[in-house]
Amino acid sequence: MQREEKLTTPKQTLPKILAKTVKTGIIKSNLFPMFAGLTLALYTYQMSLLEKLPETIFALVGSILVMGAAGAFNNLYDRDIDAIMERTKNRPTVTGEIQPNAVLWLGIFMSVFGIGTLALATPLAAFLGFLGLFFYIVPYTIWSKRRTIYNTEIGSISGAMPPLIGWAAIYPDITHPAILGLFVIAVIWQMPHFYAIAIRNHHEYKAANVPMLPVVKGVKRTYRQTNVYLVILIAISFLLGSLSLGLMLVALLLSISWLILSVWGYRNMDSEKWAKSLFIFSLIHMTVLFSTVIIYSLVGILFKL
Repeated sequence: MQREEKLTTPKQTLPKILAKTVKTGIIKSNLFPMFAGLTLALYTYQMSLLEKLPETIFALVGSILVMGAAGAFNNLYDRDIDAIMERTKNRPTVTGEIQPNAVLWLGIFMSVFGIGTLALATPLAAFLGFLGLFFYIVPYTIWSKRRTIYNTEIGSISGAMPPLIGWAAIYPDITHPAILGLFVIAVIWQMPHFYAIAIRNHHEYKAANVPMLPVVKGVKRTYRQTNVYLVILIAISFLLGSLSLGLMLVALLLSISWLILSVWGYRNMDSEKWAKSLFIFSLIHMTVLFSTVIIYSLVGILFKL
């Protein structure tokens, strides 16, 4: 039956096959926080975008390649569970539209050239790119994803690397409280976001034996843990105050609103609707916060030139 489905699946063009293999959707969403970190560094150290245009281009190209490599390696390793889950069963690595060896070499090529391109910006940016790639492939994809309910927490480290990479490409020191705050926000944001996805796709994760928190511990435990992370997110927002009161207030407002929605939604909605509302708000949170950081930084640079 599975063989017949593969035969009747319409052939995809090579660009579409490659796009799904490297997960271009995830690349696009991760470039947003990378650029937020980059522009925040420009503003903090009073540099113009034109002055740092080569580093900006290296950061952009290098990040795209490293993120694409991570997606390719993940798709290669997860072919067995992707074949079980409805939302992933049509990936080219599952349908056979791209061969495993081709994906392996694509991942290697993108890794080498991606890290090399980031190194043209700064060695620290290259190191962070390598670190993000390593954490996504080994601790997350190969080890924790199939073994522990804390797979999301472990995977969040690599998912939060983009703002650090963007900042490091401009200024090779990531000890400033503002970028540390942005990094930790990016880490914590992922738990409520991916818990919501796991609730909505509960049966798929269960069928694939992926131990997501809602699948193993249930919705009530997930609700409590979500709220703990949202409280941490509120506290971390104060780190942005070291650079801008306005950015801190935006982060605070978004995080407090998310917590209120979580508490109210859990009491007044079924688990599916609650999870959907949290998922949608997580996207709003990320979009508004990082857009504010980018706009604030660019406008601040223009006014101080």
